[in-house]
Amino acid sequence: MFAIDISNIGVTIAFMSVLGLVLSGVLAIANRKLWVYEDPRIDEVEELLPKTNCGACGTAGCRPFAEALIQGELTPANCTVSSSEEIDEIAEYLGVEAGDVVKRVARLACAGGAHVARQRAHYDGLESCRAAAMVAGGPKSCSWGCLGMADCEDVCDLDAITMDQHGLPVVNTAKCTACEDCVDICPKGLFSIQPITHRLWVACNNLLHDEEAESECEVACTGCEKCAKDAPDGLIEIRDNLARIDYSKNSLASPIPIERCPTGAIVWLDEVKGMRKGIEAKHIIREEALPL
Repeated sequence: MFAIDISNIGVTIAFMSVLGLVLSGVLAIANRKLWVYEDPRIDEVEELLPKTNCGACGTAGCRPFAEALIQGELTPANCTVSSSEEIDEIAEYLGVEAGDVVKRVARLACAGGAHVARQRAHYDGLESCRAAAMVAGGPKSCSWGCLGMADCEDVCDLDAITMDQHGLPVVNTAKCTACEDCVDICPKGLFSIQPITHRLWVACNNLLHDEEAESECEVACTGCEKCAKDAPDGLIEIRDNLARIDYSKNSLASPIPIERCPTGAIVWLDEVKGMRKGIEAKHIIREEALPL
């Protein structure tokens, strides 16, 4: 049998007890020295926020946004997910102005659904725009156009994007928070975040000219310059065969430049009626997809 040295055990226990007390003291001192005060209102404000952590406010999430509100760096209205009532509630709690921020939404620079845009090949692979784009740019004849495989719809956590019957994304501006997820996922770079006050919009990204562009997509911008000629000076210019709007002159914008667009590539986004094309835009009633 083995003999147990009780004295050694006692020494060990005593040593560990003293060590524990010393370390506890060190931690207590460190906690006191390194403790940082956190405003308790941050927790309260975070509870009033939607907790989507979408980043549309410009911060990494709802808690950093709450911290920015407490510090006066942002206003409650910077949260584009919260309703006006929720924004007012946060403002009342903090005793600050709600703020006035122009809502921003995602806009798609393409109107070439399957019924107006031609396909140059049949794609048989992973149902993803990114995957299809890696195969010679995708099956669409217009190499700049939307591939319609719903990557943007899938990535949108707030269900602000749905695909229409022609395979084009439709943005619900009431739900959109300008989080930029659709911007990041689109392999063609067709989405951009725009102030909702930007009503004049070019729904195309095709850089081909005239008949060449229209042969691939019936609603493509042909670079005809009619919109630029009808717009106030400097508002619209044709660059690389595509109409470009200078939004620094947005106060001059009106529906007038859309009226003579022959394909309806430039549109007016009415707050109530939605997208409106000009009176000279071709009327397409076709519902079925164009053949290869």
